[in-house]
Amino acid sequence: MDQYVTGAMIRRLREKKNMTQHQLAEKLNVTDKAVSKWETNHGYPDISLVEQLADALGVSIIELFAGESVVNTNKSFNMLRMKFYVCPICGNIVCSTGETVVSCCGIVLPPLEAEQEDADHHLSVETVEDEYYLTVPHEMSKKHYISFMAAVKDDGCEIKKLYPEGSAEARFKISRTKYLLYYCNLHGLFKVRI
Repeated sequence: MDQYVTGAMIRRLREKKNMTQHQLAEKLNVTDKAVSKWETNHGYPDISLVEQLADALGVSIIELFAGESVVNTNKSFNMLRMKFYVCPICGNIVCSTGETVVSCCGIVLPPLEAEQEDADHHLSVETVEDEYYLTVPHEMSKKHYISFMAAVKDDGCEIKKLYPEGSAEARFKISRTKYLLYYCNLHGLFKVRI
């Protein structure tokens, strides 16, 4: 069975808090030998201890499962660094403006990497008064469709959720738009600079 919490993470966080294995063990009502086994990957904590372990180590449960702590290094906010996440189970769309750990339906979601458009994925952008009218000539079946379109601006982001068997089109205000994104549920995220 794969470990859901890495020993290296437990050790790193314990040492960062200047705790001995014995002190951590006391907080969790386990033996220091148990903590040693976790840290050397010869065992792992019982699932019932995960919440207490995360609390004792000063991290969230998601950070503990992800194997890394999240530190806000985004000192100067920039919308162009926005990250998008899509749950493969429920289709939930999450966006963040910096480093984060996102979990949905019990799994940690990786940030989407935007691809360059290809022959099968091409966004048409038409200017209609003060809006961009976007269309993608794409299959919109229940198994293969464009899930969402987004306009990332220097002061925010606007997302339009699309649905299977609907049309792959959306409208966004032109003002302050820096780039456009759209997400194919089978082929990933595509980015178009304006």
